[in-house]
Amino acid sequence: MLLLLLGIIVLHVAVLVLLFVSTIVSQWIVGNGHATDLWQNCSTSSSGSVRHCFTSSANEWLQSVQATMILSVIFSVLSLFLFFCQLFTLTKGGRFYLTGIFQILAGLCVMSAASIYTVRHTEWHLNSDYSYGFAYILAWVAFPLALLSGVIYVILRKRE
Repeated sequence: MLLLLLGIIVLHVAVLVLLFVSTIVSQWIVGNGHATDLWQNCSTSSSGSVRHCFTSSANEWLQSVQATMILSVIFSVLSLFLFFCQLFTLTKGGRFYLTGIFQILAGLCVMSAASIYTVRHTEWHLNSDYSYGFAYILAWVAFPLALLSGVIYVILRKRE
């Protein structure tokens, strides 16, 4: 049972790290000496050092992506906090429904953000020489992992 709890906690922390990195790092779109994320557009020199950074566009769709990524991080942190609270207060045989619901919400928020970004980023970057960066891919990887951990929380029963 201890190994199961440890595995669930490791999975949850891994999802949380993926969500933090994909929200913060400037690598959602890369190419031609430019790297963009949800917050700023940066141009880099050939040696890799950052030359100029400008704030991202104020488009409504980009603001919705920013908001849903922040919500996913908040829901995942809240879910981890609730898990530890329920671990010590839940009665024997009880399920971790509240923890699972918040983790599933985190997964759905990151899925929504990545989907909106996928569909609408062409309005922002008209040049086709760009490709998706690793932070964008990490957001998509965090989606099924967050859903999986949420489902595990819902199925999980507390034992003594």
